[in-house]
Amino acid sequence: MLKSDLRKTYLSRRKQISETELSKKSRQIADLFFERFDLNKISVIHIFLPIIEKNEINTFLIINRIKSEFPHIRIAVPKSIPETSEMESYLFEDEYKLVRNSWKIPEPFPHPEHFIPEHEISMVLVPLLIFDQQGNRVGYGKGFYDRFLARCTKDCKKVGICLESPILEIEDPNQFDIKLEYCITPEKVFSF
Repeated sequence: MLKSDLRKTYLSRRKQISETELSKKSRQIADLFFERFDLNKISVIHIFLPIIEKNEINTFLIINRIKSEFPHIRIAVPKSIPETSEMESYLFEDEYKLVRNSWKIPEPFPHPEHFIPEHEISMVLVPLLIFDQQGNRVGYGKGFYDRFLARCTKDCKKVGICLESPILEIEDPNQFDIKLEYCITPEKVFSF
């Protein structure tokens, strides 16, 4: 299928997920994340914040556990720049200091002293709707993460988080799409 068709299909499927099911799947993904990845070598992790209205995975389960069990890791969260379809990373301080942008995405206030450049990031957790067996992914179609990941170092781990199992193939990846190295679903971690 084409990315545009996949986007419609999987946005529709996500709307059907109950709050109970989403909570269960979020916990399964968080558990697999901590089982599979050695965080002792991670210094900065970039984690997307969930859009509640879009039934996104509750990444606060991962954030809160990192804060309590891995105090050496600095947690970065995205701040979008709509005019350029780009993102920046800022140090995550407190869930209650976040503000919602025009797309209802929780974001940090961009204090210059909390800015984290891409070259410092060791791992990025990437939101997506669906992915294929080659590590291609379909997001919301704005290209924010492709632009962001292109600026990260080649050593930065790119880890997708998805409620769905992979499809066989996304038919129309383009030259600007950045592939995943891993993807975590509620059932397992895929490696590419």
